[in-house]
Amino acid sequence: MTKIFKQLGRHWAACLAVVALLIVQAYCDLSLPDYTSKIVDTGIQQGGIESPVPDTVRDTTLQALELLMSEDDAALADEAYSDPDADGVRTLDPDADTAALENAFTTPDVVLYMAAAKNAATAAGTTDTVVPTAYDLDAVATQLAAASQAPGAREMLQSQLTDGLSQLDETVADSLSSQAMLLVALEYDAQGIAHDVQMSYLLRTGGQMLALTLLMVAVAVAVGFIASRVSAAIGRDLRRDVFRTVVGYSNAEIEKFSTASLITRTTNDIQQVQFVCVILLRMVAYAPILGIGGIMHVASGNTGLEWIIFVAVAALLALIAVLMNVAMPKFKQMQVLVDRLNLVSREILTGIMPIRAFSREEFEEKRFDRANTDLMKTQLFTNRTMVAMMPFMTLIMNGTSLLIVWFGGKAMDLGSMQVGEMIAFITYTMQIVMSFLMLSMVAVMLPRAGVAADRIDEVVKTPSTIHDPAAPKALPADGTHGVVAFHDVSFRYPGSDEDALEHISFTAKPGETTAIIGSTGCGKSTLLNLIPRFYDVTEGSVTIDGVDVREMTQAQLHDELGYVPQKGVLFSGTITSNLKFGGDHITDADAAQAAEIAQATEFISAKPEGFDSPIAQGGSNVSGGQKQRLSIARAIARHPQIYLFDDSFSALDYKTDVALRRALKAKTDNATVIIVAQRISTVLHANQILVLDEGRIVGKGTHAQLMESCPEYQEIARSQLSQKELNLQKEGE
Repeated sequence: MTKIFKQLGRHWAACLAVVALLIVQAYCDLSLPDYTSKIVDTGIQQGGIESPVPDTVRDTTLQALELLMSEDDAALADEAYSDPDADGVRTLDPDADTAALENAFTTPDVVLYMAAAKNAATAAGTTDTVVPTAYDLDAVATQLAAASQAPGAREMLQSQLTDGLSQLDETVADSLSSQAMLLVALEYDAQGIAHDVQMSYLLRTGGQMLALTLLMVAVAVAVGFIASRVSAAIGRDLRRDVFRTVVGYSNAEIEKFSTASLITRTTNDIQQVQFVCVILLRMVAYAPILGIGGIMHVASGNTGLEWIIFVAVAALLALIAVLMNVAMPKFKQMQVLVDRLNLVSREILTGIMPIRAFSREEFEEKRFDRANTDLMKTQLFTNRTMVAMMPFMTLIMNGTSLLIVWFGGKAMDLGSMQVGEMIAFITYTMQIVMSFLMLSMVAVMLPRAGVAADRIDEVVKTPSTIHDPAAPKALPADGTHGVVAFHDVSFRYPGSDEDALEHISFTAKPGETTAIIGSTGCGKSTLLNLIPRFYDVTEGSVTIDGVDVREMTQAQLHDELGYVPQKGVLFSGTITSNLKFGGDHITDADAAQAAEIAQATEFISAKPEGFDSPIAQGGSNVSGGQKQRLSIARAIARHPQIYLFDDSFSALDYKTDVALRRALKAKTDNATVIIVAQRISTVLHANQILVLDEGRIVGKGTHAQLMESCPEYQEIARSQLSQKELNLQKEGE
């Protein structure tokens, strides 16, 4: 996990920007339930009235309210309103002390409304509660105005007010503020502006909700954009680091990981890390912000239902813990099975022709099916485990909603909670539960991404056994160049118990051809691979012009070499791009000359596009012989000092082989040529022939010398050449 967060740390500025944007998004998300509550409770139930202090009030109603206030509160109220207009309506001063006015108006509003309701009930001839009208309000105001003319009227009213409050139901007394709104609504109705006030409030609050929603959408888009760029950059950097590391690997590291595994790590594993980085930025960073914010909103509400949230969160954590313990081992196993499937697929696709030739399709299908089925079973197990989580999550969420509605309904029945408050509480609870749900989903993804990150890190941190020296040496500035010498060289493959080469010593000089021949598996290619440092010697040393190849940089070493591998490898592009693969210094003339020496001009000219003819990936659109000739031409075009041919003439017919070697001899007259070959005809005219047998040199000399002194060479020669060619007619007789 730390490796994933380390990758995110490289983009700390973008991550901080994402966190800041997520805080804004969470603020918007957490504000919306409050606005919903306001629309339900204030906008719908209270007619858009937010305060017991009316913005406009008729003079008669204000005078009636002032009679129910203390003298100081009445003076404060009178000063807060303007003089009556032509309709007798007074307007509240915007700069008035609203808090003090609310304290002054709340109780008189309730009392005046109750008096109007009582008047309405009396007029209807019933003792039940009747909703008063503007007529009832005016009637009560008139009665109060008439009663106020008597001496001591205010004192009497204050006494009656005190007695009335003492008789109020406890629930009503606890909700005086909401009861006071009824009087304001009645007053607005009397003025004929009640509908306008309600619509104004709904439009204003709805507009604020819309603005917050649009801001939240914009922030979410910005977060997605930044998170995608960061994750894409992380994927790019990881692919670059892995590729740069793998390109520097020796054959030992390539074989240690396997090509299939390296491809999986470069593609599938990096995609896993890239995907989880997006999730981390968009969900993991957002979930705690949203959850903590939701808890703070719920805690500040004093609804008494907070225990429901703790029960839901505890159930979620228990569920997540169980699922993680069950699924975690399978996630780790899944990447190994993906590697195995890729390995089997690559082997089958690479060897499709031998498979068909030996009619082994059914066997290979079963082998692939086993690897495929193992992966499928593991994926099914993990997917079923994760799918099983969703019904339980839904059960917890719905159960939480049921508890809130049940206990919230009781609270509303007692008058301690309103409908909008319960809606907001449910919304906040769902946000808190969803934040834990998001964390649980990430907890599902993190283990697999963590395994992928470990696998990627293993590749990046595995050092190559072949590396440049700290203080490289340069080749001599003068003298003969291209002298390759093996000094008592022994080599053992990593993990092997036996040496592949033992005590090899020889010198290959410029202007001469050194050939290496021997039975299959005797170490010919291994010996050649020690020169370009595809492997390093176990004992002894390989030198070029007296400098150990391990003491010079690989770039410097490879600039001296023209290497033709045993299996011709071409790259997608054109014939020209492949011939110029050795460097930008190679001209068109160099490429054409190299093609002519390699006997490739004839088939190149036969193509409609000539040197611009396309080459498919791996050179699949050319024959084996053509591929081999182009590989040889690619090496010749570099004009190297040392040529290394690893059985590079095996796909050529004898006529082409002879013509190519004759042209090559003229071209490489001053260069060192080392040829690994299976055919005697290829090495017949070499200046020096090394005969290998089980990793040892058992013969060294020219063809004639070896025919006299080396039984192993004689055996190879007799198996390939006629008696006449060997000049052994007498022995045959």
